[in-house]
Amino acid sequence: MKTQIEPFKIKSVEPIAMTTREQREQYLKEASYNAFALRSDHVTIDLLTDSGTTAMSSKQWAALMDGDEAYAGSVSYYKFEDEVRKITGFKYIMPTHQGRAAEKVLFTALGVKDKFIPNNTHFDTTRGNIEFNNGNAVDLLNEAGKHPEMIADFKGNMDVEKLEAFIKEKGAENIPIVMVTVTNNGGGGQPVSMQNIKDVRKVCDKYGLPLYLDCCRFAENCYFIKQREKGYENKTVLEIAQELFSYADGATMSCKKDGMSNSGGFLATNDEKVAEKAQTVLIVTEGFLTYGGLTRRDLEALAVGFREVMDENYLRYRIGQVEYLGKKLSDAGIQIVQPTGGHGVFIDARDFLSHIPSTQFPAQALCNEIYLESGVRTVEIGSLMFGPNTMMELVRLAIPRRVYTQNHMDYVAEACIEVYKRRNSVKGLKLVWEAPILRHFTAKLAPMD
Repeated sequence: MKTQIEPFKIKSVEPIAMTTREQREQYLKEASYNAFALRSDHVTIDLLTDSGTTAMSSKQWAALMDGDEAYAGSVSYYKFEDEVRKITGFKYIMPTHQGRAAEKVLFTALGVKDKFIPNNTHFDTTRGNIEFNNGNAVDLLNEAGKHPEMIADFKGNMDVEKLEAFIKEKGAENIPIVMVTVTNNGGGGQPVSMQNIKDVRKVCDKYGLPLYLDCCRFAENCYFIKQREKGYENKTVLEIAQELFSYADGATMSCKKDGMSNSGGFLATNDEKVAEKAQTVLIVTEGFLTYGGLTRRDLEALAVGFREVMDENYLRYRIGQVEYLGKKLSDAGIQIVQPTGGHGVFIDARDFLSHIPSTQFPAQALCNEIYLESGVRTVEIGSLMFGPNTMMELVRLAIPRRVYTQNHMDYVAEACIEVYKRRNSVKGLKLVWEAPILRHFTAKLAPMD
């Protein structure tokens, strides 16, 4: 069939806000022109993030009732642990309330002060946690991933030659771990190939370095491997995931993505010494080892979510919905990161608003203009988030899992296309106030005169 349908029925509905242009102008002004400060009841379609915005299934809601809220040794934890271990194979699995908490625990346990952490592309909280611990986050994305218009199967890959050169330059003793983010969110939600993971593993082995994955969207990445990488077309997503994790020494995850739930994360490792240090940090900052800052019923929902995310009917729909929106935009002449990734469409704001320099935050200006046009909230991944030397100026349309229908995607596309028609009239922004780390979350901006 040509029509891609949602592989689920809708059992419960939630009203969404319908606002006027005049109202949105006032709301945006009150938010200091930062979409993070908008109230959710002032947003019609919310594409700010796919993190924690999933519509949970009936089986997940039912599982909540089985939550064993014991402080220590909760049965719910062991259900969660079994599912994570089945997929990853890691020895030590520590739940956290979300992904950035897992990063905080890991980098604190490693002691990254004055050290270097290479990655294909660090996303915002990973970079923030490294820098908060006085370490240095280094991006080593392959060349294809730096060009939005270029078509390539695995634009999320790390540049292996640059990785080895970097290790030689800085010294392996100054690099506690190497990380790879799957899929590569900061690079447009692009997947990483199995071969690239193997090649990175070889370099790590050569210099005695551990490899950790930021695996928030591992299932989407594995589905791309099944579709695009020779030799994996007949393997299940679970089998591909098990191989993927077999090349790593540990992982951090925000389970609010491919955990298919509204809360949760984990840190996993095979290193006993790292685990011992991390467990101490976990207890001090998050909670006991068998709940890690979560209600135990959340662990029940995650145990179900890790099974549901492996459903290839779901993944086909998930990837197809993103592709559908991307095609609508590219057919209208809007340049996006090609090909579309797993969790959202990334508009090339540098091309869209070519008259606005990076110093005036073109991606943030485009986010605001899309909201004014339609009430659709998106997020900037560019010079406001990463600073003036960012590789790309992107606007991410992150699609929550199992939440919006094809009609919603058509509405989003129409809004972006209307802004594109009058793009030359859009003005840049100036920064009024910023925080020292992760400034994009709380920054205050104003339109240029």
